Amino acid sequence: MNKSASLFTPVLMAGSVIVLVSFAVRASFGVFQIPIAEDFGWLRTEFSLAIAIQNLAWGIGQPIFSAIAERIGDRKAIVLGALTYAAGLVLSSFSVMPEAHQFFEIFVGFGIAGTGFGVILAVVGRASSDENRSMSLAMATAAGSAGQIFGPPTAEILLSVMSWQMVFVVFAAAILATLSLLPMMNAPEPAGKAELEVSMGRILSRALRDPSYALIFLGFFSCGYQLAFITAHFPAFVTEMCGPIASGGMLHSMGITTTSALGAVSIALIGVTNVAGTLAAGWLGHRFTKKYLLAGIYTARTVIAAAFIMLPITPVSVLLFSIAMGTLWLATVPLTSGLIAYIYGLRYMGTLYGIVFFSHQLGGFLGVWLGGRMYDIYGDYTLVWWVGVGVGAVSAIAHLPVRERELSSVQAA
Repeated sequence: MNKSASLFTPVLMAGSVIVLVSFAVRASFGVFQIPIAEDFGWLRTEFSLAIAIQNLAWGIGQPIFSAIAERIGDRKAIVLGALTYAAGLVLSSFSVMPEAHQFFEIFVGFGIAGTGFGVILAVVGRASSDENRSMSLAMATAAGSAGQIFGPPTAEILLSVMSWQMVFVVFAAAILATLSLLPMMNAPEPAGKAELEVSMGRILSRALRDPSYALIFLGFFSCGYQLAFITAHFPAFVTEMCGPIASGGMLHSMGITTTSALGAVSIALIGVTNVAGTLAAGWLGHRFTKKYLLAGIYTARTVIAAAFIMLPITPVSVLLFSIAMGTLWLATVPLTSGLIAYIYGLRYMGTLYGIVFFSHQLGGFLGVWLGGRMYDIYGDYTLVWWVGVGVGAVSAIAHLPVRERELSSVQAA
């Protein structure tokens, strides 16, 4: 298969914008937690369960949308995902009962699956040369971080001039606008003839019997737990637990005058630093053993999270934590997807990554729901935070026995 040696392919650029918008909306949900809860008098658990269901639906939908893309085409899968995403946002804007909000978050979760990493990274991976693939996957992943930079502050600004319901409608329109980029999403055939002749069932059977695949599946759980918990609860966590922002200080001069604003900015700051961290992970992934890089990332996350919760929580510690955690935030994605592509080939990379991503979203479901549940019981997030520290340590250990060796599709069959 002939591929352009250029890193900046039209597929990479279009895919990056789609991921950016999709993740900008997804990353902003934590900003809505307090406004929605106060609007209806809901317990924190109610909104947390809605976002937890969103994460679980995203995980369930990821292998489904990846399989759809591999069967009927990438662009059709993205269109279906965008329509589902927009419908979920609009329907959620009309919800006045927590059960309705929770139900419509299923649509949002499936929409994220159709416009997120599972489908987009598979297309980007196929459109990249072997030499550029690791970096291309990192750049598309970094676009998700860029979305995180713009999403929460944009939501905060929009909430100052309109209701949260209208913000959901505006976000739905933004998702639909990305469909104008689909003509650029024209990736080459997914694999060579030998790989095309191998059925999805045979590849899946081989992967599911492979202990390394099981370890990758297990290891991705903590990534989902930590990311989803922080995205959904960190703005509220900062608002309620952080010390006051000194009048006349540096943050005050930057326009950050409340802990609520600090919470939104902290999520954006995670996104800013993760752009650099994810690109670094892509560069390193082409040169070093991916499983050891993953183990190192999970170890560093564990240490950073433990240190943050053990020390006094101040505006300065919030910013330092955001910078440190942001550097590692989505750095696992290009390494995990690249590891799967390296071991099992490109033909069904999307589906195989989608199944592993389901573990990520199981962790996300637990992190978001448990965060709300523990808050309602104990009045703070300390216990659920320490659970995240523990699962991070388990993920670091789980990647060490992975056998990182290349198997062609024919061999894997």
